Formats: sequence, structure tokens, C-alpha cells
Amino acid sequence: MSWSNRFVGTPFRSHGRSLEGADCWGLACLVYREELRISLPDYLGYTSVDEHAEIAALVDGAKQLPMWVPVHGTAVAFDLAVFRRGRMDSHIGIVVQHGIMLHAAGEDCAKIESYQAGAWRHRLTGVYRHVELVSRATK
Repeated sequence: MSWSNRFVGTPFRSHGRSLEGADCWGLACLVYREELRISLPDYLGYTSVDEHAEIAALVDGAKQLPMWVPVHGTAVAFDLAVFRRGRMDSHIGIVVQHGIMLHAAGEDCAKIESYQAGAWRHRLTGVYRHVELVSRATK
């Protein structure tokens, strides 16, 4: 879990994309950029993190892009877990190991949490792997 420790405690900041502050997608962008050298789209097309419908539309659109492959089976480090908030997919966590994620939610800082127990267990709607990670694994 050593790579994830670097990001724990990152303050929550709506539209944030750095260690100075990040929302859930910003944290994913930061981790992918710094740990994997993969640039993810900023997806700044939402007013605030309270606009779940706007975020859900962005998440749904992103899931359809060829850069994400649905994971059926065991999740691995750097997969992205998608969660419902209310009735909409509007939260992202970065898998640290199967069942454990790094994420930033609400006004809290980035932290490690289980997504197989507690509040997130019934909200998980899917896990996705970046296509570049799939191709790296097959080389």
C-alpha cells in the first residue's frame, strides 16, 4: 500500500487536481499522473461536487470511452471503483488492493477505506481498468 500513503490526507477541494486539494476525480487524476504517468481528462464540466446529476453524466460518458475496461473478478491496484450517491453514479475511488480504496469524499481529506464493508458496500456499481494498464499487463 506504499504508493497510496503518499496521497492519504490530501485535503478535499472541489475541482482540485493536486496534492494541495482534490475531489474524488481530481485524486484519480493526481494518482494516475504521478504514479502511472497517465494523463486522465480533467472532467471539469460540473458546477460543484454537490451537482450529482452533472457528475453522474460525466461518469456515465467516461465509462463508455474505450480507455476504460470493465473488471469482472478481482480488482487490482489503480482500478477505479464507481459508486452510487443516491440514485446516480457520482463517486470514484482508486483501488489500493481488492476491497480497499483510496478516495476523497465530502469535506473530508483523502483516506483509505474498505468498499466491501460499511457505507460503500451497497453503493459499488462497477470497477474499471484503464486500457493502458491492461496493455502493460499483457506485455
